[in-house]
Amino acid sequence: MTLHIEKAGRGPIPLVMLHGWAMHGGVLAPLVDALGDQCTMYVVDLPGHGHSRHSDLPLEPRVCAAAIAAQTPPAIWLGWSLGGLIALTAALDMRQQVRGLAMLCATPKFVRDASWPHGVDEALVHQLATDLDTDYHATLERFLALEAMGSADPRAELRHLRTLVFARGEPDRRVLQEGIALLQNTDRRAALPDLAVPSAWISGRRDRLVPPQAMAWSAGQSAGHYHDTPQAGHAPFFAHADAVAQALAPLLRTFAR
Repeated sequence: MTLHIEKAGRGPIPLVMLHGWAMHGGVLAPLVDALGDQCTMYVVDLPGHGHSRHSDLPLEPRVCAAAIAAQTPPAIWLGWSLGGLIALTAALDMRQQVRGLAMLCATPKFVRDASWPHGVDEALVHQLATDLDTDYHATLERFLALEAMGSADPRAELRHLRTLVFARGEPDRRVLQEGIALLQNTDRRAALPDLAVPSAWISGRRDRLVPPQAMAWSAGQSAGHYHDTPQAGHAPFFAHADAVAQALAPLLRTFAR
């Protein structure tokens, strides 16, 4: 089954955009608006999310990347949060399809351990997986609160996220569990020096899920450009879309050459 991909914008630079866990492409609307003159965007609803809710594809990076590549032209790929793991996989595996990579509050390894201090507590991720089976809506509520935490106005951002999360229907519980497993188990740090396309790593300084240190380290490993967004949390495109667009400008120019 094909994925739902919305085409937006009128600019000359093609840009594929991937959302985070439990969300859908519609949450990226402020950034789509900010980039409309520069880019033609292909805004994806990942399997089990939004208008792709009934897709039977697994939420597995290589499978998703191949399905998206089959429906989009060669482009820069932007991934927010979990979507960054799929965009990174595509950039590493499909050099002809992915001409540049933008990682927005996204990291090659999400969970903290002895070798990686720049992640979240594994117990938190494990608890999310356990709670999904017993209290689905409360689990999503807790994750939304984590996403909003650290922003300049967390209560307003949480209200916004609550409104958006079910705007295209409830995400499939199967892929929510697959997404948590992906966050728990994925580690692409060793592959970063092999990244052959230009990259931008954009953090929110107040992000409580993906620390800026993780983004800065990853940019250094991949010879990419790092930009920190002051006053922003895990979803900087809500209140700081213009700043994110400006941070993307050097990467977008590489495609235009």
